[in-house]
Amino acid sequence: MKTLLLHDTEQDIKTAGEILRNGGLVGIPTETVYGLAANALDGRAVAEIFKAKGRPMDNPLIVHIADIEDIARFSLVSEFPEKARLLAEKFWSGPLTIILPKGSSIPDEVSAGLDTVAIRFPSHPLAQKIIKSAGVPLAAPSANLSGSPSPTTAAHVMNDMDGRINAVVDGGECSVGLESTVLTLASDPPRLLRPGGITAEQLEAVIGKIAIDDAVLNKLRDGEKAASPGMKYKHYAPKARVIMLRGSDSGYINYVNNHKIEAAAALCYDEDMKSLTLKAFSLGKRGDYSSQAHRLFSSLRAIDRDESVKLVYARCPSPKGVGMAVYNRLIRAAGFEVIDLEKL
Repeated sequence: MKTLLLHDTEQDIKTAGEILRNGGLVGIPTETVYGLAANALDGRAVAEIFKAKGRPMDNPLIVHIADIEDIARFSLVSEFPEKARLLAEKFWSGPLTIILPKGSSIPDEVSAGLDTVAIRFPSHPLAQKIIKSAGVPLAAPSANLSGSPSPTTAAHVMNDMDGRINAVVDGGECSVGLESTVLTLASDPPRLLRPGGITAEQLEAVIGKIAIDDAVLNKLRDGEKAASPGMKYKHYAPKARVIMLRGSDSGYINYVNNHKIEAAAALCYDEDMKSLTLKAFSLGKRGDYSSQAHRLFSSLRAIDRDESVKLVYARCPSPKGVGMAVYNRLIRAAGFEVIDLEKL
């Protein structure tokens, strides 16, 4: 299969829409990461997403819309409660996914057999144009090989998906850099399943108390089914082994410098770099969680391109605010391998 590289032109958007309407796969930009899109109402097309990514089919997908009226128009949910309305008014379009009881049009391939469906209204103008051109809602996980770092540029998508999908639309670099916040309203209280650019504090300001799912910061329990994308044990990982180091600035620097081997590198704050004596990749500025979110996946992919790196010592970000999203992704990239420096 030849993968077309398309751009933000009227003709290319029309081409992308035709491919999607006819059951094909297209990598599309969003404000969070690039998504691998298919017609969400076509179970056979959605099944091709899992094949292209090498993704287990027990992992649910997010349905992307370009107009809140699409929810009723396509019977995507069986109910849209008041809390969903309040969240949509405040955060849509934007990086928030809301899980609701699924409607009659949602195939099992999208919901992974669950009785709920995840809905998102992306703010990226090109994503909205493509959805409108397709004329159907789009199911779209991240446009990467399953388990590897998520793509934040069209080049990342082509690196993983060239020859596997019909097309990629280049919409530039993603502005947020981490996948959307996922909140389920199918429980009482509502439960945060995946942190993202919209924080738990922001959600609570709109709808009151929410719970943080244990799997946000910890492994899924044995036999527990993923209720949201991104809850699997190991995810977002480069080829190199990643170890998270939890501790002070000086503790991190001293440990890394004293455990330096030829194949090791650091994934650290910008302020750490001048003090380290081995190859270093930026995680962003200390305390600037938005810059860390924006930088994380591109740095993990840069590590992948450097074949000399076999081991990565990663800073452990604070699980507060947007930092919770960075922590959530990085601890899965590390397969939950964490060294607490204060206990050594």
